[in-house]
Amino acid sequence: MKDTKQQFESIIALCRDLFAKKLHDYGTAWRILRPISVTDQIFIKAKRIRSIETKGVSLVDEGVRSEFIGIVNYGIIGLIQLELGYAETADIDNNEALALYDKYAGEALELMVAKNHDYDEAWRTMRITSYTDLILTKIHRTKQMECLDGATLVSEGIDANYMDMINYAVFGLIKIEFE
Repeated sequence: MKDTKQQFESIIALCRDLFAKKLHDYGTAWRILRPISVTDQIFIKAKRIRSIETKGVSLVDEGVRSEFIGIVNYGIIGLIQLELGYAETADIDNNEALALYDKYAGEALELMVAKNHDYDEAWRTMRITSYTDLILTKIHRTKQMECLDGATLVSEGIDANYMDMINYAVFGLIKIEFE
């Protein structure tokens, strides 16, 4: 379990580094995205991963790794947008964005540690393609909840689905980076 926590933190640091660099270049332009648009961005990334996995080749010079990083970062953006609501302008500064990033990355880590304890690291025996399929399933569930304006009967909510997408993407990245 100790290795998993360290590996998770290492992957989050990798994702955060790219997030910070994009903040430098673009600022918080993503603040204008409504949560449904964030979900669609994650969908595009997961579909591309599945396409590469199925076809075995990528014609664009970015592979599965960069798309999983994108899912982590857009998942955290989604959680921020659910908390703050979308804005008409980039209304927070980069430092506030990074603080919110760290908050939700920490919550994702806590969730992973708890679930990892209960499931006894079952994710380690899974294939990366299963993470992709599970992310796509979570996206479709999220889209359905968005169509219901969040008025679900038994679901944990959109935020829980974003958290699961983040964690499955981190698992994929751990396998890519460390195994």
